[in-house]
Amino acid sequence: MARYRGAVCRLCRRERMKLFLKGDRCYTDKCGIERRNYPPGQHGQGRSKVTEYGRQLREKQKVRRLYGIQEGQFRRYFQEADRRKGVTGANLLRLLETRLDNVVFRMGFASSRNQARQVVRHGHIEVNGRRVDIPSYQVRAGDTVSVREKSRKVAAIEGALQLMESRGAPRWIEVDAKAFQGTVKELPNRDDITMPIEEHLIVELYSK
Repeated sequence: MARYRGAVCRLCRRERMKLFLKGDRCYTDKCGIERRNYPPGQHGQGRSKVTEYGRQLREKQKVRRLYGIQEGQFRRYFQEADRRKGVTGANLLRLLETRLDNVVFRMGFASSRNQARQVVRHGHIEVNGRRVDIPSYQVRAGDTVSVREKSRKVAAIEGALQLMESRGAPRWIEVDAKAFQGTVKELPNRDDITMPIEEHLIVELYSK
């Protein structure tokens, strides 16, 4: 399946919540949710009965779109989460949170996860001093993620760091904005993920 190339504000409206797919625009009154808080399409404002399967599917789609994961890749993440010890849903969210592109976004080196993927792919990011250009790279506790020295004047990265000052970093990450680097102090717990996600619905969907 090809990556979605349409208007990303439609995705937020379809899931009826901000997925923060357009960076600083999502924090302004220009956000699609602020303007039209209902699903897109001619039937978006109509009433519809949601089945239990529908709730499970929407939750899966919401998380998949939030992290920018394609269907096959998302299923593989679930299978890996299911193999690991512990709660499958929490394992799944931890795997998604520790993707390199998400960590770059959380550290403030990009204003959205989509921009973070581009920053990583273009070779602007180093992990423990070595360049990594794979967005799905799994970051571990203790890893240091930094912007390459010759990339620190990139306008997108500088603008994202300014936005980060108001957004803040999660508890499990320590960021030194002046040094253009951050450290993963520990792997995130379920409580560290504040987005309204009901991961048990995803587990129920894939367990059928």
